[in-house]
Amino acid sequence: MMNDLQDSAISRCAQRLHYSNRTLSGLFSRLKAVDRTLHGNPRVTGFIVAIALANAALYHGPLYSFAVANLDYSSFNGALTLATLFFLVAFVTTLILSLLSLVSQRLLKPACMLFALCNAFALYFVETYRVVLDKSMMGNVFNTNFAEASSFFHPKLLVYLLVLGVLPCWFLSKVQIQRTGLLRRAIFLFLVLLIGVGWLYASSKTWLWIDKNARRLGGMIMPWSYVVNASRHYADHLSTSREQTLLPAASFVANEKTIVFLVIGESARAQNFSLYGYRRPTNPLLAESGVVALPRSRACATYTTASLLCILSHIDPSRQFSQSYEPLPSYLQRHGIDVIWRTNNWGEPPLKVQTYQRAEDLRRECQGDTCGYDEVLLHALDQRIRSSTREKIFVVLHQSGSHGPSYYTKYPKQFEVFQPVCKSVELHQCTNEELVNAYDNAILYTDHFLHRAIGLLKAFPKAATMLMYVSDHGESLGEYGLYLHGTPYSIAPDVQKDIPFLVWMSDTFKHKKGVPMAQLVQQTSHSHENVFHSVMGAFDMRSEIYNRQLDIFSGETK
Repeated sequence: MMNDLQDSAISRCAQRLHYSNRTLSGLFSRLKAVDRTLHGNPRVTGFIVAIALANAALYHGPLYSFAVANLDYSSFNGALTLATLFFLVAFVTTLILSLLSLVSQRLLKPACMLFALCNAFALYFVETYRVVLDKSMMGNVFNTNFAEASSFFHPKLLVYLLVLGVLPCWFLSKVQIQRTGLLRRAIFLFLVLLIGVGWLYASSKTWLWIDKNARRLGGMIMPWSYVVNASRHYADHLSTSREQTLLPAASFVANEKTIVFLVIGESARAQNFSLYGYRRPTNPLLAESGVVALPRSRACATYTTASLLCILSHIDPSRQFSQSYEPLPSYLQRHGIDVIWRTNNWGEPPLKVQTYQRAEDLRRECQGDTCGYDEVLLHALDQRIRSSTREKIFVVLHQSGSHGPSYYTKYPKQFEVFQPVCKSVELHQCTNEELVNAYDNAILYTDHFLHRAIGLLKAFPKAATMLMYVSDHGESLGEYGLYLHGTPYSIAPDVQKDIPFLVWMSDTFKHKKGVPMAQLVQQTSHSHENVFHSVMGAFDMRSEIYNRQLDIFSGETK
């Protein structure tokens, strides 16, 4: 009896052990299957998501450190901005890899391995030397020879390459990606776009901070910072190296002493100029200087580079197609005019001029509080003009002007007339009054700057002198929920298109050129296209490209 009970117990125990073994074996098999799915054989879509998240987490320490240092991350908006940066990195990576997968699934692994190695290398330099991988930095990289490059070597670089480059490549080499149908990949791409647009729309309050720091942030996003900016560098290199089509030869109908200033403003809108009827006295000095405000003036673009190209072109750049014509300063220089280009900004096309000076170069010899602002462009300019042996002198002053969002940084303290002012780059957090006050103060400083430039021209009473001021584009100050500029032209509000276009002429200029003043103020409309031909008219230049109907001094404009 006892033996039977023992045998029965042993039998039941054996059955339970067998059942448990089968259960564990089944569970283990399932776990192995899951492991193979997750780690060994993921689908293309899962692989892309995993890579995007890993890329956002591993290679963007400097990006997040910069954000933390410049954000109030304890606030909701600060935390949202930080989260949006992480999402933005992951989203862009997912989007580009998804597009790559539509071209070829086989390219995904090699591309990700290459990016891992390049990211590790780039991250070393970003963290060690605090560089930003923008277009100019990529130009430095490609212009560095072996001797210079070898001087950057440090054993720490090997650690970066091994831990953040070689090790991820080893893991990637073990992954076998399951082939995924084209339809599934296309649907995945659509969902990525949908989620990305939804997040970016929901986090719209973070846009202003991101826009203000876009250049620095863009130079720290791996791998797209060095990929995009390397492409931009080579595109500029090709554009510069490509010979510009020379414009037809010109002749001069008169050769008297003539000095012309072209001042290119930044983000100035006509609506906030008292010369155009604004209720505030933002142009008190210009109003007493005999300046003519040309009515109904329009920019041809809402961002700087396109506007500059338009200002300096003899025809609308949109009609130039793939051909590149020499811009106005180069054209004048080639015909013997002494051209001086001074800039506190950027974005001009390739130029061939006698003198090209950036504000930071001028500041080395400038002393005083105003040297940190646009007035540095006037430093020793009268001496440079007096030293010229040419009868005709063309000076271009490219302002920083009223570029946002930090309007309050664009003028010296004594020009903070309208108060209180907005001192945040998150413009939506300021009241409309504070925002407009800061912007108007920047316009008030432009009034002072132009008044000084006119005073400089008055020091040459025997010459025919003229100053032309035109802004590159306007600015949104919260109208329709928009700020700054750059909205696509077809849907941009008028405040981004309507610009101040001012002209000052000495009595000598008006007399010698026979300017019909009555017609000048009655002309119905103006644009950037008037600049090229009006400058030609001011210098008494004639050629087959000269258009009298675009010359505001000819009396034939519409």
